Amino acid sequence: MTEEFKKQIETEARQAVTELLAQTKLKKGDVFVVGCSSSEIVGGRIGKDSSLEAAQAVYAGVAPVLAENGIWLAAQCCEHLNRAIIIEREAAEKYGWEEVCVVPRPHAGGSWATTCWKQFKDPIAVEEIRAHAGIDIGGTLIGMHLRRVAVPVRLSLSKIGEANILCARTRPKLIGGERAKYTEED
Repeated sequence: MTEEFKKQIETEARQAVTELLAQTKLKKGDVFVVGCSSSEIVGGRIGKDSSLEAAQAVYAGVAPVLAENGIWLAAQCCEHLNRAIIIEREAAEKYGWEEVCVVPRPHAGGSWATTCWKQFKDPIAVEEIRAHAGIDIGGTLIGMHLRRVAVPVRLSLSKIGEANILCARTRPKLIGGERAKYTEED
């Protein structure tokens, strides 16, 4: 992988997360899930061409932006670990998410989860979370880790590297029917 391509991946990842945060109402302490196929980023097929370099470039773009905003990064593992989540222990404890015992590797958990495991201060794995927003890089299917009502968010870019991206934020359920008010301004 060329240095130019790594820089492109980092720049696109930073742009994507920055745009998504600008369109959401995330607060300090919220959780942002990232599913990332490094294989798709480099033009391969998901699960077949894992690239630590691509995952590290995504991390370099995403992690600082989330940290600056006080938002927890949750890294989705690949299907070999049943799409478990790598997250900081402090965040898991805050939300009451139960730790499971596994350490991701590039071909069992994926390069993305492996990169986050190595970069986090006190990483643990959990089976499931309910994140407030997220980005799916390369068709990793993050929906199972979002809160109940996910709302698609369009960005100015549609790819990171060669991988398609899909973004979402979440909102509380609207309940109560036709007489209900959903905001104070109604």
